[in-house]
Amino acid sequence: MNQILYKNTKISYSDTGKGNAVVLLHGFLENQTMWQDLVPELSKKYRVITLDLLGHGETGCLGYVHSMEENAEVVCAVLSKLRIRKAIFVGHSMGGYVALAFAELYPEKVRALVLQNSTSKADSNERKANRDRAIKAVKKDYTTFVRLSISNLFSEENREKMIAEIEKVKIEALKTPLQGIVASLEGMKIRKDRETLLRSSTYPILLILGEKDPVLNYEDGLKQIENTAVKLVTFPDGHMSHIENREELKKVLLGFFKGI
Repeated sequence: MNQILYKNTKISYSDTGKGNAVVLLHGFLENQTMWQDLVPELSKKYRVITLDLLGHGETGCLGYVHSMEENAEVVCAVLSKLRIRKAIFVGHSMGGYVALAFAELYPEKVRALVLQNSTSKADSNERKANRDRAIKAVKKDYTTFVRLSISNLFSEENREKMIAEIEKVKIEALKTPLQGIVASLEGMKIRKDRETLLRSSTYPILLILGEKDPVLNYEDGLKQIENTAVKLVTFPDGHMSHIENREELKKVLLGFFKGI
């Protein structure tokens, strides 16, 4: 792993392969290791950048609210260091929120955008209240909160079938510091609605949804792309397409990149 300093905070990233740049952005309670099955495949044809977002993995915390915009600035700092002017962005869940914030701040740097199990919509009042409850829960019992949060990302059937895979995700998630968890929950809670980007963008966008996603309502996901040019791919499982639909996701991403 490589590191840069951003506002005196260490940011960890990796840079693999050659070609057009692809930036992979992990979700909440994840880190760049979530992409380890995908990077070898993608880096045969592309220059693949992964990084740990604020308060996750090997990247430090920066205050008590990690906004999506601040995370986007971190991404920009890494790309500047690597002299990458334009890239394809793939964001899983919270990583999608960061990718959208980046696209709003730096539209000229975006070649294409993939939102994997993510949404352009802001939190509803109910979801904001759930974030506040989550903050209280993680402060009260960190380990139980993290372990339950990870299990709840998978479809019910896969919670039985994928016990070993889920345990690996939990081990990585438990490396996330309490401050990183709270700051990310605060940042997601206040994020802007960016649905207009799906209508006004001049670059290709792909939305990947899980039909049984326990976190994001599938029907709501469909509504946000009505009357847009956004391409949709639906998988039959939950929120963790890179695990629940591993091989299909590789094919979908490579097919989408090839058409850009």
